Amino acid sequence: MTALVPAGKPAAIACTLAALVCFVALDTSTKVLASAVPVVMVVWFRYLFQVLLTVATATPARRRTLHHSRRPGLQVLRGLLLIAATVLAFYSLQVLPVAEFTAVVTLTPLCITLLAVWRLGERVTRLEWLLVLGGMVGALVVVRPTRDLFHWATVLPLVLVLDNALFQMLTRRLAEEDDATTTQFYTGCVGVVTASLLLPWTWQVPQGVHVWGLLMLLCVFGSIGHLLLIMAYARAPAATLTPFLYFQIVFAVVSGWLVFGHVPDLASFAGIALIGLCGSAGTWLASRMAHPPR
Repeated sequence: MTALVPAGKPAAIACTLAALVCFVALDTSTKVLASAVPVVMVVWFRYLFQVLLTVATATPARRRTLHHSRRPGLQVLRGLLLIAATVLAFYSLQVLPVAEFTAVVTLTPLCITLLAVWRLGERVTRLEWLLVLGGMVGALVVVRPTRDLFHWATVLPLVLVLDNALFQMLTRRLAEEDDATTTQFYTGCVGVVTASLLLPWTWQVPQGVHVWGLLMLLCVFGSIGHLLLIMAYARAPAATLTPFLYFQIVFAVVSGWLVFGHVPDLASFAGIALIGLCGSAGTWLASRMAHPPR
């Protein structure tokens, strides 16, 4: 599949937008399934399908080398981070609507800025700190964990932001070391093995054809979405792709309206707008600092 997508920034942007549509469909399916299927079963089905799809679409010669990685330890770590993200998203979507959940998760680029300070010792300007603070305020406006309306799951999207930032940093790093199919294969294997350890205590037969159908759709959206994202990062730098990640909020608002009839209220729209503004400004500032005008 990777060979069918041309190189270059336009193809990378197209892959990113297609991946975001898949992720919104994944989140929507997850929210519908949250009350019908245990999270361990969702993880197990999703990553088993990913392994089978990766093997089935690889050439015979490629199948024999799928497990060959230059950084197997990082591949396993990436897989564990994605499992954690799946679990956090599952429980978060039980409380938050899809659009509000998506808006909070798009704080990830700002979180990457903070990680760069800690991990790489990079200098962060006052304006960048203000943008990070503004994004966090926007997230709190969206989630609104007040004393009267507090649920432990309202803080999970914020934990997911940190997890997702680490995941994206590893995705970018591994895109330089291994090809997309190897990364997909490792991610699926880590997910299947981890979920299988807990499956005997949580297994229950899905009730109804619609539940089976949603499980299959969830598997398809998750596998294809992450494959597209890996291909995008292999074809363009993160600074090019990050501004387009905020389109996921638009897709999520549309999905929430079509499937659940939910439209964010005025306060949520204000928080979403603040997150998008701070995130986009942070991306523009980072790009400007990396490539100063001559």
